[in-house]
Amino acid sequence: MAKKALITGITGQDGSYLAELLLGKGYDVHGVVRRASGPSTARLEHLSTDPHDPGTRLTLHHGDLADGAALQRLLERIVPDEVYNLAAQSHGRVAFDHPEHAVDIAATGALRLLEAVREACTTTGKRIRYYQAGTAEMFGASAPPQDEDTPFRPRSPFAAAKVAAHWYTHSYREAYDLFACNGILFNHESPRRGEAFVTRKITRAAGRISLGLQDSLYLGNLDARRDWGFAGDYVEAMWLMLQQPSPDDYVVATGEAHSVKDFLEAAFAQLGLDWQKHVKIDPRYFRPSEVDHLQGDSAKARRRLNWSPTVGFRDLVAMMVAHDLDLARQERSLRDAGHRIVARASA
Repeated sequence: MAKKALITGITGQDGSYLAELLLGKGYDVHGVVRRASGPSTARLEHLSTDPHDPGTRLTLHHGDLADGAALQRLLERIVPDEVYNLAAQSHGRVAFDHPEHAVDIAATGALRLLEAVREACTTTGKRIRYYQAGTAEMFGASAPPQDEDTPFRPRSPFAAAKVAAHWYTHSYREAYDLFACNGILFNHESPRRGEAFVTRKITRAAGRISLGLQDSLYLGNLDARRDWGFAGDYVEAMWLMLQQPSPDDYVVATGEAHSVKDFLEAAFAQLGLDWQKHVKIDPRYFRPSEVDHLQGDSAKARRRLNWSPTVGFRDLVAMMVAHDLDLARQERSLRDAGHRIVARASA
């Protein structure tokens, strides 16, 4: 029988890449999707989710990490082999503006899901394997390079909530012998990254500026340094963690750090543009407390999981710019055909 996996946050960047990976390995994949007034599955459109298609192996279920009872019912019905908890409000600036929601989903939501997994293991006798998505933001003010032994010093409500989820996972592993892993993933990007995130704001704007669809890009702190990798590489590390003989925690990172300014220069240079002629600083995009430098040491993951990144910084930027240039061309075609295109100053 095919293995079954349950993914929360399946409609996000990581969820879509993970679903692809697992389907390619022969899994039956189940995803949790929050109810919304509009469609939220754009990143999954290339995968068959039609329940009437006898060949589909991807099933979506309405659910929410705010509803513990519903999570328990879902686990009891599916009885998955693996659970990947990727759901969270992960945008740093937004988490400052809506801290209660961010904390409820990232921290208490993880606790609800862990309890649902524990209950399902007890009821069915099956040892379900659990992955908790952590973030480099948990290290916050700790000096780089950061590894599994680096102290957590979070500087945002979201990061603090992720620290709580990390220790909940640790606690359930020790108290209930749950196969539960924490993946502490450093920044990972792709053409599927949300447009509110700085990397995608940059590549989206570069494409539009090159075709005359917008003129200015508004950003915040250009000196912040991040360890940027490709999301497709990072979801493989998630899967590898759950294939090990025993559960553990792993940092996943490239080991290289670049500033936002470096990303800007690389993206705009792809299209022969001078970013300094178009970028303006807007104080609204600064965080109340900034995380200056995140750079991961993933030696443990490379050694134990035999994992390493396949896409370097320059190739990642080029991939994202090429994708967003194509989107800009589509926009221009619509404009030239008489459709109204709304100018965007910061996206």
